Amino acid sequence: MKNLLKTSVASLALVAGANAAAAEGNLVLYHWFEYIPQELLDKFTAETGIEVTMDTYDGNEAMLATLKAGAIGTYDVAVPSDYMVTIMAGEGMLDTIEDGELKNKGNIDPEWADPSFDPGRKHSVPYQWGSTAFAVDTAKYSGDVNTTDIIFNPPEELSGKINVLDGQGELIALASLHMGIPQCSTDRDQLKALNEMLQNAKPHWASFNSDTAKEVLVSGDVTAGMIYDGFSAKARAELSTLQYAFPTQGYVVWMDSVVLLKDAPNRENAIKFMDFLLEPENIAAVSNFARYNNGVSSSAEFLDADLIAQPENNPPAEAGAPAFVEVCDEATQAVYDQIWTNLKK
Repeated sequence: MKNLLKTSVASLALVAGANAAAAEGNLVLYHWFEYIPQELLDKFTAETGIEVTMDTYDGNEAMLATLKAGAIGTYDVAVPSDYMVTIMAGEGMLDTIEDGELKNKGNIDPEWADPSFDPGRKHSVPYQWGSTAFAVDTAKYSGDVNTTDIIFNPPEELSGKINVLDGQGELIALASLHMGIPQCSTDRDQLKALNEMLQNAKPHWASFNSDTAKEVLVSGDVTAGMIYDGFSAKARAELSTLQYAFPTQGYVVWMDSVVLLKDAPNRENAIKFMDFLLEPENIAAVSNFARYNNGVSSSAEFLDADLIAQPENNPPAEAGAPAFVEVCDEATQAVYDQIWTNLKK
């Protein structure tokens, strides 16, 4: 109850701040932390005269909770991951982009033009994509890092020195890969074993944190930590002994998209912003800043050379298969929600 109250108060504060900006000539953006350069927002304002107000979140579930707490009709666009687009569309939280509204829609890379989570791109445009695994400081740990045992069954020297992301979808997906079970299992024995495995792993973790996942690794507060690949590349630039893992059991992949929210107060400006991000040079500026791949054709010529070559973008041959976070049916999701609630107690 305490956590729910804290989330609700924070959500209402964000809504109040965004309401002040919801007016003609403005754009109200709900966005991941440390994921877009301010210079690009300034460029959008300079080109269009539209002032941008941005609130940030540290996870898909946090974003969804805020919108459910009363922020629909306050924000214009948000940036959920693939599975969350499906959930938001199913709950009627997204507006439809009509044919012809996006003049740059043809710039979308064919690979991301008709994804299963938003067929035909009716509600969204592609943003960035990458993976979620973990990084390890090899100056402090010399063992094999390419195994999910690092997080869920760590050696003694890592116990108490691990950070995990405060995100249900990614953590439980990685745990399912670790155990070799389906993400949306309905097998009671598998679900019981998943719950027990997570409960046994929890005492080895120092923290649940997403927004400082990079900082705790760089500072040495932890030796290993779940992290997004681009965030890991940024951390490695500050601490060269960090290695991003590609576990043999598999790892999580994702595609973030910019969605048009239902009842967007500045809908026309939202469409202009989405079109702006579909210009190759602009989305490349996002990739160069955040260190992720993007879903726009012809952006490669504007990308930093080292972005394409960075180890976080190049899994070794022995890496396990990548897997998107899956969306479970309502009854199955309720069980996973309970497992997550128990884990966070």
